[in-house]
Amino acid sequence: MPGTARIPITNIYMGGDYTGQIFVGAQGRPMNVILDTGSSALALDGHKYTPDLANGDESTHLAQTDSYGDGSSWTGAVIQTKLTVGTGSNAVCLSNGNAAIAYTRSANMFRSADGILGLAYAPLDDAFTMPQDTWRHKYTSTQVRAGKGGAIQPYLTQLAGEGVTSDIISFVTHRSFIHAGGANDPLNEGVMVIGGGYDETDLFTGSFQKVKVLSDDWYSTNLKAIIVGNSDPIAARLQGPRGMPSNSIIDSGTNSLNISPQTLQAMISKFSAQQQALLNQSVMDGKLVSTANLNLGSWPTLTFVMQGDAGDVSLQVPPSNYWQVDTEQAGAALAAITPGEDGLVILGLPLMNGYFTVFDGEADGGKGVVSFAALKS
Repeated sequence: MPGTARIPITNIYMGGDYTGQIFVGAQGRPMNVILDTGSSALALDGHKYTPDLANGDESTHLAQTDSYGDGSSWTGAVIQTKLTVGTGSNAVCLSNGNAAIAYTRSANMFRSADGILGLAYAPLDDAFTMPQDTWRHKYTSTQVRAGKGGAIQPYLTQLAGEGVTSDIISFVTHRSFIHAGGANDPLNEGVMVIGGGYDETDLFTGSFQKVKVLSDDWYSTNLKAIIVGNSDPIAARLQGPRGMPSNSIIDSGTNSLNISPQTLQAMISKFSAQQQALLNQSVMDGKLVSTANLNLGSWPTLTFVMQGDAGDVSLQVPPSNYWQVDTEQAGAALAAITPGEDGLVILGLPLMNGYFTVFDGEADGGKGVVSFAALKS
């Protein structure tokens, strides 16, 4: 029977995005990796992990190069290595996991983390076959892109394929930005469950709402409308931008509600004049605002109406989640809302913070669903 592993996660290393610890290689080197459902590759910082070719790591002729929405990027050599998550009886182990060792990366790629663990679908985990051993030769990103294109199995797919765990990942998160309490503040901590979610009844209460995933790449979803408080719904654009399979994505690697510009303007217009001024100061100008000026109890809840697995699903983001109080310093707040790309809405951590969130890659014949249940207090 497939197992599960539950591990603690933290937002400290990446300033908001969550990381968790995995163990790499025969020696089980601990690596804190960014947990990203918006990508699929597992990449480790080559300055922090060197392949142990004498003790089981195997180099290949495969290379990968990847870039992200914040402009960060890396290029690396694919190796096969032992990958373990969890400890003791709570551990799941993959004996020959695919991992890219990033020998070049942008300055903003990993920051204080040691790598990134992509948790989306296989089509995003593209790799290129090169003429020589890629760890020894270290091809440039341009050279890699000129190689023979293909895809490799990402971590979750490998685990499921070998019967180690199910292709399911679940999260408990509390914040989108670091709370001023620091590393030991419970608000900066969370939980990730690999291989399960629906049976973790100590983490959630009530029934699940299931959002349909439309394409097996990102967790691509269909946003139908946004409702600000009790105002009239704002209809979402029917189609996403060119090259995207849908108009929205649910993504653990985005620490905001990233809203397309036209929709964002329509959304802000539904707030009171005073609230609009505070939102514009924070969202558009990127400035902290005083929590004393917020009066959070007067702010409306945001409702995102999504296409569900059986009928529409309404997911709520209260003001306590789209405003992150005590960010950077006590008494300061920042809105976890950002302007995005035309026609696309990325629903990140502010949505997840209010729910036990299950990314289920096995439902609906492998296209999957994202399921939401109330967090157990």
